[in-house]
Amino acid sequence: MFLALLLAAALSNPAACENLKSLSLPNTTITSAQPAAAGPFIPPAAPGAGGPPPGPVQLPPHCRVSAVAKPSPDSNIEFEVWLPENWNGKFEAVGGGGWAGVISYPAMSIALQEGYATASTDTGHKGGNALFAIDHPEKLTDFAYRAIHEMTVQAKAIISAYYSRAPRLSYFNGCSTGGRQGLMEAQKFPEDFDAIVAGAPANYQTHLHVWDLSVSVPVLKNPVAAVSAETLALVNKAVLQACDAHDGITDGILNDPRACKFDVSTLQCKQGDAQTCLTAAQVEAVQRVYEPAKTASGEVVFPGKEFGSETGWIGVLGGQQAPGVSVGSFLVAYNDAKWDAKTFDLNRDLKIVDEKVGVPVNAINPDLRAFKARGGKLILYHGWNDTAISPGNTINYYESVLAKMGTKRAKVGPVTAAFRSDQDDWIRLFMAPGMQHCGGGPGPNQINWMAALERWRESGIAPNQVEAVHIANNRVDMTRPLCAYPQQAVYKGTGSTNDAQNFVCK
Repeated sequence: MFLALLLAAALSNPAACENLKSLSLPNTTITSAQPAAAGPFIPPAAPGAGGPPPGPVQLPPHCRVSAVAKPSPDSNIEFEVWLPENWNGKFEAVGGGGWAGVISYPAMSIALQEGYATASTDTGHKGGNALFAIDHPEKLTDFAYRAIHEMTVQAKAIISAYYSRAPRLSYFNGCSTGGRQGLMEAQKFPEDFDAIVAGAPANYQTHLHVWDLSVSVPVLKNPVAAVSAETLALVNKAVLQACDAHDGITDGILNDPRACKFDVSTLQCKQGDAQTCLTAAQVEAVQRVYEPAKTASGEVVFPGKEFGSETGWIGVLGGQQAPGVSVGSFLVAYNDAKWDAKTFDLNRDLKIVDEKVGVPVNAINPDLRAFKARGGKLILYHGWNDTAISPGNTINYYESVLAKMGTKRAKVGPVTAAFRSDQDDWIRLFMAPGMQHCGGGPGPNQINWMAALERWRESGIAPNQVEAVHIANNRVDMTRPLCAYPQQAVYKGTGSTNDAQNFVCK
């Protein structure tokens, strides 16, 4: 009781926060440590993000720490650590997106509201493009893995100094690049975190970017193949008409897109061009999106997108430009800020981008034995309607881990493909029907992944299923269970199809 009173007194004393400014840390300088009262916080706009500025977020009282780590002569890794007055005793680091270049304030805000001490980093540069890494290999290393690790080590030291005790558990929560960061931590620094949520991971970054250009560049070079948003909506409507009812419910959501058999050539114009059909060039462009990118020898480089996700393909089929995030890997590989995407050649460029960028950045090592051995838990998730990163990539990585760890599989239920592995005690994958990249989409897409991870790591309650919700007009209009892969949510046959209790995992 006396210790608790001392701790409470320290946290309510602004000096306890401000004194962190003089904390000595290896290769790290604390540039600011200021108490922040409860109230609205307006996250600064991300450089080059465009769109409306982020709205205010209500935050509890906390100590806000800013720091810079310089583990190499060319490093300048900025990060922040937020320390709540009412601390739950745990640490949650949050990941970034794209090429990062900004501290993830919205994700930090959520973690802080839940009582976590939290941290985020810009990964060593400003701005959401890859120009920072041209002729700067140390900065590329910072982006690849060093910034997250340095932030984590120093954040734990700051937490320990402030609260006079270390966090009892450390979590990582990220999606997209954040998912890659989480997997990199499990692979390279398994001692950093006790449990990790890795959503839609961009862990095979160079191959993802090769796929993007293999689809977008042919349209750039042949503008008549460009496809409009209206045409993509037409394709999506035809796909749903062909496959939506396969799961027993007609709801605009494909439960398992891989079961869909649809031939886009059925939409090809019989004569000339029309708004209700596709030209031969457009059919070829759309078909290419469904397919994996392959080398001339037939080696699969990266999987294609899934049926049902067509409305989000304008970025690769619109014919305006190649995706900038993906082009970035080639700018770095060739040390050339003016590299022309139209010169892309898969068989030539794959090798050099893997060597120059993939070696430090890709997080594809399936050997997670060290992470598992220390009691680590890993939740992977991916939306079937994701158009930024193919869902099959996460399934491929999950399967590679099971194969590497010597998994034995046991069939469960009547579905031949359904099985449980003897690795289910530490790693699980959830595929979300109708969910787009890290959220959004027609399917239930809001899920409290951290709650599921906490129950698993702290109480031993494994997540056989998690409930997802869909919100429209500020109200929940659908709930649905997401089942541990490869099981799927199957409608029981009675009751509302918008109610999760009327589904069972099989």
